[in-house]
Amino acid sequence: MYPKSWPVNETRSSGTGPHNVIILGAGVVGMATAYALAQRGLAVTVIDREPAPGLGASFANGAQLSYVYTEALANPALVRHMPALLFGLDPAFRLRLAIDPDQISWLLAFLRNATSARFTAHTLAGLQLGLESRKAMHALLERHPLPFHHRQTGKMHIYQNADAFAAATKMVDIKRQHGAVQSMISEKEARDMEPALAARPEPFAGAILSPQEEIGDPHLFCASLCDVLVQDYAVQCRFGATVTSVRYDGDAAQVALDNGDTLFADHVVVCAGIAASGLIKPLAIRSPLLGMKGYSFSAPPGHAAPVHSITDVARKLVFCRLGDSIRVAGLAELGRRDSAVVPARLAALKVSAQVSLPGAADYERASTGWAGIRPMSPSSLPDIRQVHQRLSINIGHGMLGWTFAMGSAERLANAILR
Repeated sequence: MYPKSWPVNETRSSGTGPHNVIILGAGVVGMATAYALAQRGLAVTVIDREPAPGLGASFANGAQLSYVYTEALANPALVRHMPALLFGLDPAFRLRLAIDPDQISWLLAFLRNATSARFTAHTLAGLQLGLESRKAMHALLERHPLPFHHRQTGKMHIYQNADAFAAATKMVDIKRQHGAVQSMISEKEARDMEPALAARPEPFAGAILSPQEEIGDPHLFCASLCDVLVQDYAVQCRFGATVTSVRYDGDAAQVALDNGDTLFADHVVVCAGIAASGLIKPLAIRSPLLGMKGYSFSAPPGHAAPVHSITDVARKLVFCRLGDSIRVAGLAELGRRDSAVVPARLAALKVSAQVSLPGAADYERASTGWAGIRPMSPSSLPDIRQVHQRLSINIGHGMLGWTFAMGSAERLANAILR
């Protein structure tokens, strides 16, 4: 058995399952999973290699909680665009090929998912998870009003291309049958509603309005939730600790750290983003992930700062107001694992943002920028499952990790304690 000194909470709610759990990863998914388990009465320990929560892919992402905009990445239109990605002809989206069996396997699975039928099915599955996440987030905030610049701003997706807007319109019609609140609006209607678009010099085909969408700072969310977990739920945190291996047998799960320590628990949950691949591969657990690198910067509001959260679809840019600053995020580099900020790419992001919404931010006073790696699955849906009596995974959330975090945490907690 594991050492008796390990904290065991005997007040766990009804049902079978573990009494104590180790969570690997303290990003939005890890912290949400820790909350879902701790508030059900389990003793929880969170481990992360960073010195504080939310410093990886959760640190400065686009900040949009896109509960109903859950379109899967794999679709027929992207396949037709693949040659441009391969040759670097799309400044916003790049594909880095490598002679790597895992990447080749991922790409083949991605292409299999790029049919119209699978695109629709995966988008609707993401919508269901998104709606579950919104419900779970609101329940959390009713119980613990965390400070993380959370607001319901509504969201506009701006479509430059008429064909892309027509395709998006068809998907809106489908999603509205499954609980999404969205509408199509004209260029004039969008400009009348949104100051940032009124100052935009370029015309566009139209916009999709999602009035119930929300925003929030994911890093502040992780930090605030961590404080609540420690103070109110006796959650233990070990930051600055790198996990070297995970093992399990009939008696316990074991987590080995780089300092030589070995921790024991009833159950381990891997929520380690792109690093999850290295932890589960030695256990013969298959869950293909490929890194998607993205950039962001923050700047003071401009003379035409956005009221809504805005996505420029063609340029793959997002804009939203977080407190006293504007967060701008964009670029997609599939196949990357290095989160270093490349100055030329950050400069390209700033130029693209200025062209798209010139009055949204004071771009001359922009921050030095940030880059992070999102763990993409071939279907764009996270892998949420118990793979063994002692081990579960909650990984592969891709560009919607912030959106899916609370819902996927609830699903996993229910699976573990069923």
